[in-house]
Amino acid sequence: MFDNLSQKLDKAFKTLKGQGRITEINVATTAKEIRKALIDADVNYKVAKTVTDDIKEIALGREVLISVSPGQLLVKITHEELTKLMGGEKQDINLKGDPAVILIAGLQGSGKTTFSGKLAAYIKKQNTNVLLAACDVYRPAAIEQLKVLGEQVGVEVFTEPENKNPVEIAKNAIAYAKKNNKKVVIIDTAGRLAIDENMMNEIAAVKKAIQPSETLFVVDAMTGQDAVNTAKAFNDRINFDGVVLTKLDGDTRGGAAISIRSIVEKPIKFVSTGEKMDALDVFYPERMASRILGMGDVVSLVERAQEVFDEEETKKLNQKLRKNQFNFEDFLNQIQQIKKMGSIKDLVGMIPGMGTMMKDLPIEDDAFKPIEAIIFSMTKQERENPDLLSGNRRNRIALGSGTSIQQVNNLLKQFEDMRKMMKSMNKMQGKGIPPNMKNLMKR
Repeated sequence: MFDNLSQKLDKAFKTLKGQGRITEINVATTAKEIRKALIDADVNYKVAKTVTDDIKEIALGREVLISVSPGQLLVKITHEELTKLMGGEKQDINLKGDPAVILIAGLQGSGKTTFSGKLAAYIKKQNTNVLLAACDVYRPAAIEQLKVLGEQVGVEVFTEPENKNPVEIAKNAIAYAKKNNKKVVIIDTAGRLAIDENMMNEIAAVKKAIQPSETLFVVDAMTGQDAVNTAKAFNDRINFDGVVLTKLDGDTRGGAAISIRSIVEKPIKFVSTGEKMDALDVFYPERMASRILGMGDVVSLVERAQEVFDEEETKKLNQKLRKNQFNFEDFLNQIQQIKKMGSIKDLVGMIPGMGTMMKDLPIEDDAFKPIEAIIFSMTKQERENPDLLSGNRRNRIALGSGTSIQQVNNLLKQFEDMRKMMKSMNKMQGKGIPPNMKNLMKR
């Protein structure tokens, strides 16, 4: 996400590295590089010019503290301006109504149906009863796709396969929701082109008939400036409430995310970063600005971890670590939990500085596969007692897992090093460690 933009902005800030003070010349040079980076990332030219003019003006008018370098100051100002450009604060979706109705609109192939499934899963997590409604009467597989997604996330799907009137289907879905205690109805509609007058009239008619609590426009981030233009065309017709950017994991430029808010004056509410049903994030402008500038996003990382890791299990694990009883069963469980948090590359990008450090390294989501294969090739007894793993057993595990004996030995060495580190930390407890550190270790 935003890889190219992050690299080019980093290069722009390096023009100020080693500079002792801010001058009109070095700020102008850096602002020019920032503008070029934004335009290369497919940010609208007028938007890029406005934001860099603002950065330049603010930088020249701001006092520089002795402890802050010009480069650091400009990063801070750029962070503030990018945050402002993308909306300033996160905007929640409106779930008022009995039931609340969310209308999903967008172009063909933008990922509306997949997003509808993801949104249903997201709302369901809030202990809310959700209904999905299939109102795409044109694409043959659309209804079946929504049914499959609904089954995946455990949400009922309302369909009327013989009915070819999306207005009627939407109305009937809402009536069904009222009768069956569904608190939110998500209306998935057909993809349409902004130039297709009949289809645009149809989505406008659907909106008028159902009066939704929230209308979301779904747009493929990989379409760049076209995304911005179509968003504007749709907004002129149906006046949507917010934007959803899909396929952001495949867009290394990310210009649409930065400029769409400025052009259509509607907030980005969600970003989607993969095919999995949990690959949906609420859009936080400040956090996104941090990620673009290579500062990471620790808050989002912690939130994801809190969603995945069970508090009781974490306490039990801490107990095992203190007693030096951590084994391969525990290790495997931790790997499974981490995988639930999302794309490995995405997680790495949330750690400050890691995205830049590892930009040239291939980070695959199947990076854990060899480790899992090795552990799965162990017997239950071996997993619970790693000390049993003699040379013969290691050879058997290598053969069984399709890995080399070297890979098995490396994993065992790393595991043993980790155990030793945990053991030494346990020994340190009570040996003059400050009380605050003791408390930290007890958590």
